[in-house]
Amino acid sequence: MKSPLLSLPGAVPAEGVDEGVAAHYGDLFREQRALAGGAGFVDLSHRGVVAVTGEDRLSWLHLLLTQHVSELPVGEATEALILSAHGHIEHALYLVDDGTTVWAHVEPGTQEALLAYLESMKFFYRVEAADRTADFAVVHLPAGSIAEVPDGVVVRETAHGRDLFLPRADLEAYAEKAGPAAGLLAYEALRVEQHRPRLGFETDHRTIPHELGWIGTAVHLQKGCYRGQETVARVQNLGKPPRRLVFLHLDGSEVHLPPHGTEIRVADEGEDGRQIGFVTTSVRHFELGPVALALVKRNVPVDARLMAGETAAAQEAIVEP
Repeated sequence: MKSPLLSLPGAVPAEGVDEGVAAHYGDLFREQRALAGGAGFVDLSHRGVVAVTGEDRLSWLHLLLTQHVSELPVGEATEALILSAHGHIEHALYLVDDGTTVWAHVEPGTQEALLAYLESMKFFYRVEAADRTADFAVVHLPAGSIAEVPDGVVVRETAHGRDLFLPRADLEAYAEKAGPAAGLLAYEALRVEQHRPRLGFETDHRTIPHELGWIGTAVHLQKGCYRGQETVARVQNLGKPPRRLVFLHLDGSEVHLPPHGTEIRVADEGEDGRQIGFVTTSVRHFELGPVALALVKRNVPVDARLMAGETAAAQEAIVEP
């Protein structure tokens, strides 16, 4: 859905999966500094919004999600995954319950497949799941923001800020009060700095939660059965994940950032060295310079110098080998 905030001065549209909102409003680093300082907001109105109602909503979702939500307190934010039967990540949900409804925002365009799965699992449970993307827009307020939240708006509050499920019809009016607007590139730069994975960027068709550090934050190890739990338990108790998420400091002399999917090799092995991973997200950070997240093979030494395509990179471990 195309956001009306693309009409704001300086707005440059985002591309790819994030099409429909602004990548930036003319000054990427200023926008980053504002967010880091607790000012402004980010238009995330392209994200999917799913609402689950009914008296069985929490117990039902508890059976399907990797997170313990059967007794989720009203207003408490959490995140959860849906896995395949083999334990691979299929969906990531960012949740909050308002007392009558569980609200979740998900990656743009994934809500239809998510709802199809939820509908197939309803059985006799007293629940209704609906796509509310057309009616509600997600707006992010950074940590430390003192921006006012309109009465009645559902808020999902985390250490990284507040996600508002704002009536879509109110988006333009709210933007006038909550400014300055920051684009998605600023939001993504802070996400990378905070080592937070994103579905479809840090994941591929075979990613398991352990590889991204999602154990504990999105996966509860003490809850009952859910699809893919066998893989989670086996890796947790008996082994190690085949890959691990790393944070890369990129050579700042390069003009271009290595895009998603850029092959990573060990620098000492030269240009003909074997591929040991790939770049998942690369950004320009207002303090750290060019940085990235990447998935590499678990056995790559943590002190190995890497090459992301033609760009030299030093790694910091996020998920321990």
